[in-house]
Amino acid sequence: MAQIVLDHVEKVYQGNVKAIDDLSLDVKDGEFMVLVGPSGSGKSTALRAIAGLEEITGGTIQIGSRVVNDLPPKDRDIAMVFQNYALYPHMTVEDNLAFGLKLRKTPKDEIRRRVGDAAKMLGLEQYLSRKPSQLSGGQRQRVAMGRAIVREPQAFLMDEPLSNLDAKLRVSMRASLNQLHERLGVTTVYVTHDQVEAMTLGHRVCVLRDGKLQQVDTPQTLFDSPVNLFVAGFIGSPAMNFVTAELVRDDGPAVTFAGYRFAVPAEVLENKPGLSDYFGRKIILGIRPSDFEDASLGDGRWARMPATAEVTEELGSEIHVIFTIDAPPVEHASITDAAAGSEEEEETVAALVGGKSLWTARVSARSRVRPGQPVELGVDTNNLQFFDPDTSLSIGHPQASPTASAAPATVTDTEDVKDTA
Repeated sequence: MAQIVLDHVEKVYQGNVKAIDDLSLDVKDGEFMVLVGPSGSGKSTALRAIAGLEEITGGTIQIGSRVVNDLPPKDRDIAMVFQNYALYPHMTVEDNLAFGLKLRKTPKDEIRRRVGDAAKMLGLEQYLSRKPSQLSGGQRQRVAMGRAIVREPQAFLMDEPLSNLDAKLRVSMRASLNQLHERLGVTTVYVTHDQVEAMTLGHRVCVLRDGKLQQVDTPQTLFDSPVNLFVAGFIGSPAMNFVTAELVRDDGPAVTFAGYRFAVPAEVLENKPGLSDYFGRKIILGIRPSDFEDASLGDGRWARMPATAEVTEELGSEIHVIFTIDAPPVEHASITDAAAGSEEEEETVAALVGGKSLWTARVSARSRVRPGQPVELGVDTNNLQFFDPDTSLSIGHPQASPTASAAPATVTDTEDVKDTA
């Protein structure tokens, strides 16, 4: 096992295209670190740089006690698991597992022991004489992982190893990966574009955008306390709801938008240094779908938000209520980059709802909400998120630069608001 340290690492391609931009990251000994981000964020390039498959342009990469910048992949004492399995089709499972060890001239008894241990660990004992074509996708992926395990390396590097599997199999393989890591305790760096995978697997998750580190923290902290709009929009499913709002002091601290008024709890103001400097100014408000509930079933102290359910998605354990609010979608590059789907798809959705914002609330399966019917939603205002529209940083976040000095936006009169506090 070994610590992996990236210190101001850069990778610049021809045409001054930066795939990795000044990336510093410390992966602790025995940690399961997940690199996540949309396509083109630099996550796979960073992994390949650690492996030695990409030559970095600047900075240093350290594995264990050695700086490995100039070492070829075979000398870095790492094992890599790829998306496409990379198995030898003419070899049996046993030979696939043993191949790398044979190349290193490992003694036959040691090869037999390691292959046997890996096969037992991964439930492959009955398949050792089969060839890859006789295995299912999940079994092939387990063979690929077994080939990495028998190496007994300092670190595992995994590049979207589950992306070729169907949804149900991905869930079971995630559980297997968690169990494997618990048993082996080997430092692991895992790349995925699937933020659900990232949240369920990682001890810590590193969020990348355009080759730059946005935030690295535990999955729950990323969800509860995103450092900026991009992380807020990228982490969480369904995605966070956003709207341009105004902080006001009328009859107590409140946030107003689209005809609604939510009182801002005193604890929220206390826990977000600098938020009080935004009174009378425009901010971007974020509310997670999970912070809603059908008001008839939720906490009676929560704020109220009357709406009309446009669509309901009944998922068995919960219901997603999709509704519109009378405010245009927030146009910000951070939100656009974080959102799934192309620009054309976003424009189509915006046109369908007539320039209004489409929001999602996640409510209990016991709710009787139906499409086309009014519903009163409860909102947990203790979890409101506030972002500076100019810097995109979370207001009052301990890792965000101070934003209180940003020039105030012009405040215009707003329509009459419903007091839903």
